[in-house]
Amino acid sequence: MPSNQTMKALLEATPYLRLYQGKTFVIKVGGEAFLARESTFNVLRQVSLLAQLGIKIVLVHGGGPQATETGKRLGHASQFIEGRRVTDSGMLEAMVFALNGTVRAEILAVCRQIGLTAVGVSGMDAGLVTAKKRPAKKGADFGMVGDIQKVDASVLNTLLAAGIMPVVSPICADADGQALNVNADTVAAELAVALWADKLVSMTGAPGILRDPADPSSLVSYTDLAGLQDLEASGVLAAGMNPKAASIRRAIEGGVERVHVIGHAPADALLTEVFTNEGSGTMIVRSVESLEGKGGG
Repeated sequence: MPSNQTMKALLEATPYLRLYQGKTFVIKVGGEAFLARESTFNVLRQVSLLAQLGIKIVLVHGGGPQATETGKRLGHASQFIEGRRVTDSGMLEAMVFALNGTVRAEILAVCRQIGLTAVGVSGMDAGLVTAKKRPAKKGADFGMVGDIQKVDASVLNTLLAAGIMPVVSPICADADGQALNVNADTVAAELAVALWADKLVSMTGAPGILRDPADPSSLVSYTDLAGLQDLEASGVLAAGMNPKAASIRRAIEGGVERVHVIGHAPADALLTEVFTNEGSGTMIVRSVESLEGKGGG
């Protein structure tokens, strides 16, 4: 017989199971989650359960720490401007090695271990993402960094229709095939819009958006675009959160109903955020009025 606690959890999750079956989630996971096999397994175990419950998943991964380490080994130091990596030709080589190699291999190895059917692709594959080199602006030259011009999600739809989870690296290319480094949060947001995803979930090192980055208890449980703008204006969001905030705004304005920012470390953070009213991190919607009578999830 299930315990009262188990029964309560099942009853709370049931409406969400019905709501999300057959829907598409884009889940972006930062590279720090894949530095150790245990944390990789923890994230993908939760993703696998969502897939088994009939949710179509597109996993977009970062690889910042791995790229930094690879760059060091190749003799290329990392430089950042407003939370975005400057990418010269040497660092681009390190990014390709790290994201399309080290990180992708780690993810696919664990997917095979747990029986999650997955295929690795990048923004370069099958014309998925076409980007344009970002011009220097106000003296800041990001090098081989791209801004997205177009998304063709056909290859992702083909994989999803076949029951295969795409594992997407944010290495993209311009129309001539020149590889470009594009921020993973930006790629995830654009894919979520192109796929008409019901959710965009960003799994990070923090438990969500914090009013005080040094205080986990200052978690913002939910907010809307106006609230997000207030947080930015007040200086609450650290430099590394700037690209994430922009991607949240792009996703919601592009039609994604809910965006979630959660921690990757807790063993059940993703499932708690999706299937409970309380959630585990921060949920962002267009307007808080849209939450009335809808609960969490």
